[in-house]
Amino acid sequence: MWLWSRPFCPTLRLCGWTALMHAARNGDHNLVRALLHRGCDRSPLNSSSQTAFDIAKFWGHTHICRLLLRPDSAQEPAVSPHEMFFSAEPLDRLSIKRPDQDWIRTRQKDPRTVYLLFHKLSPMTQGGEESGPVGTQSNYIVFTTDDITTFYSPIICNTEVTFVQMCVVVVTVTNFMSWSSSGLVAQSRSVLAWHARYSFCSTCGGRSRVEEAGHKRSCENTTCVSHQGVHNTCYPRVDPVVIMLVLHPDQNHCLLGRKKVFPPGMFSCLAGFIEPGECVEAAVRREVQEESGVLVDPVWYVCSQPWPMPSSLMIGCLTIAVTTEITVDQDEIEEAKWFSRQQVIDSLIGGSRAAFVVPPRQTIAHQLLRHWTGLTSNL
Repeated sequence: MWLWSRPFCPTLRLCGWTALMHAARNGDHNLVRALLHRGCDRSPLNSSSQTAFDIAKFWGHTHICRLLLRPDSAQEPAVSPHEMFFSAEPLDRLSIKRPDQDWIRTRQKDPRTVYLLFHKLSPMTQGGEESGPVGTQSNYIVFTTDDITTFYSPIICNTEVTFVQMCVVVVTVTNFMSWSSSGLVAQSRSVLAWHARYSFCSTCGGRSRVEEAGHKRSCENTTCVSHQGVHNTCYPRVDPVVIMLVLHPDQNHCLLGRKKVFPPGMFSCLAGFIEPGECVEAAVRREVQEESGVLVDPVWYVCSQPWPMPSSLMIGCLTIAVTTEITVDQDEIEEAKWFSRQQVIDSLIGGSRAAFVVPPRQTIAHQLLRHWTGLTSNL
């Protein structure tokens, strides 16, 4: 009973061992499950550099190993959605109101309505590219209906250069974008990118018009089959992508790869698009094998992240390698390597001991690495 009277007991160290390590050593399934349910960190190492999983494996407690491999015993996302950049929902989407044209027109003319302007998929911010150093937050310029009328008139009169200079490329602005505003930009940019690419009907090639406050395009050809039933060509496109952290069978190493377009020294999680008729688990297994030659199984969902470049949904997973020999497909990635947990920790912390350059903290790949190592998120 004393265990449950101490809020920090799951990480209490006795001779370098946590409570979870002791439970794993004794094969106590109920205690391990209870500790995990209370948020116990399974990543600490004892003086022999063993995790709770290593201890359970050494003593042959396979039922404990299977339990410890599960990302979360409570069946909830292992990484909180509030930690994922671009995932914030600062506004009520009011999707139920989109078909109501009268309501939309009223809101468009309402002086209290606020507009965030974009130029070529980049949001308008105060000061543009010089709005602040990395680590500071950008200030978006928002307009009301009257402001837009006043400001837009001189733009037509050859002052567009000034306007463009006030817009920041999203990839750059993420360095100083707040978490809440990132969700607003993700939603806006994804919808605008869809309109930029699909101004014509994908079914018959005819012109299409904007409906439902920008969340639908309808073909102007009344005989087009897209008017018969619901068609995915009429709504904003979202491309599902699996991104996975592949763990070595020893649970102390992970597989990372680098593409030719990566900055020097950067390694990241393997990733790829889900194909038609393919489930998430099958996509993870296929992509890992195609890129690295490594076979994996099983697969667990961890978290997801909308990625507005232009409009993907990154589905983050953990998976365990069945084989460990790497055979890189040069058409997919440039290099793939196994990195130890300590190397990943050193690289996340940075400094002279870093073994590689980690992806930016705003990416789901960064979060998967932090989740595996047990480091606290800093978004």
